[in-house]
Amino acid sequence: MQPKTTERLISLRKNNRRMPRRRMDIPVEKLNYSNPELLARFLTETGKLIPRRVTGLPAWLHRKVTREVKRARAVNLLP
Repeated sequence: MQPKTTERLISLRKNNRRMPRRRMDIPVEKLNYSNPELLARFLTETGKLIPRRVTGLPAWLHRKVTREVKRARAVNLLP
């Protein structure tokens, strides 16, 4: 069964597309709360975390980044 309008068909294709596979060039050993320069790459200028669909990270690595950013904020290394 096809969608009723072309707008619905376009949004269906947009929502069901595969996520782009980006190269993971982040050394996991350096991903630590005491390395704010690396963690700042995953934050916007207002201090919010960039979502996983934008960064293209795998889920396990994005969880690790989130955890380390929160730890760095707790010790005032990040805003």
